Amino acid sequence: MKTEDTPTEKSDVREAYPEIEPFDSGFLQVSDLHQIYYEQSGKADGKPVLFLHGGPGGGCSGSDRRYFDPNVYRIILVDQRGAGKSLPAAELKVLVSTDKENTTWEVAADIEKLRIHIGVEKWVVFGGSWGSCLSLVYAETYPDRVKALILRGIFTLRRKELVWYYQSGASFIFPDAWEKYVEPIPLVERDDMMGAYYRRLTGDNEEKRLLCAQRWSQWEMTTSRLFVDQNLLKRAESDQWALQFARIECHYFVNGGFFDHDGQLLDNVDKIRHIPCTIVQGRYDVVCPMDTAWELHKRWPEAEFNIVHDAGHSAKESGTTSLLVKAADKYAQL
Repeated sequence: MKTEDTPTEKSDVREAYPEIEPFDSGFLQVSDLHQIYYEQSGKADGKPVLFLHGGPGGGCSGSDRRYFDPNVYRIILVDQRGAGKSLPAAELKVLVSTDKENTTWEVAADIEKLRIHIGVEKWVVFGGSWGSCLSLVYAETYPDRVKALILRGIFTLRRKELVWYYQSGASFIFPDAWEKYVEPIPLVERDDMMGAYYRRLTGDNEEKRLLCAQRWSQWEMTTSRLFVDQNLLKRAESDQWALQFARIECHYFVNGGFFDHDGQLLDNVDKIRHIPCTIVQGRYDVVCPMDTAWELHKRWPEAEFNIVHDAGHSAKESGTTSLLVKAADKYAQL
């Protein structure tokens, strides 16, 4: 089903639910090295919904609880390996060991360990940007554990998606922000920006590592909304958050998401077409352009497909927020 990107009547726009605090939180040891932070809020015996944050490396925040009715849902947030409050922060490990401690597949397995740990049989899974990618990974790996999917700002980590955003594409729309992004990298290395950043983000020079973490993060914060949000830019000023965000993102991207082949998630959509799904995509999303969402829509025609006519990448833009809240309300009936 396709919803056209026509303007939404103001009376039809839904706002996020009021802020709430968790009733439970803790750490789950998922490997000898990693502990992941999780929290639960809303109704303790409610219908489980899992929120998967973006990045990878972005971590969760209190506002992420607000898409869900707290009188109906048991709202579960988790910081993925190395992100948010999870420990150790920004840890990649694969750099110094043959043991792959921070990859897509370990993170998907962590979600399943968390489900078992907190006693959930099946849940609604909600994810945007990298969270949409991870939601697809989890659903395609554990389809019997997913009641429904809510996906926003579709990202499947194909090479062409990465090249568009980090090499050549988005740079033509935000040339001013692009100049700041490329500035730390010598001209001779700019034909492979992800590789150049990766060497510095994982190198021994602390000053360069931090500078590159901030510039990488600033680039995404600048381009993620239809109108630049100065509050988002301030996130990149936090040294630890910028390092978590940039190091983990770059680590996943230079490794192709650790997928077997490019386009793996789209090729495996048939495994999950029986699962109810709502897709919400900003028409002017520069970070994850609509081409990917459109391809997912064509391969998964049963999923509800929504285009937000006046939005970029962020879930916080009003039209996108409204559709996400409505989708969560709909799946509360399952």
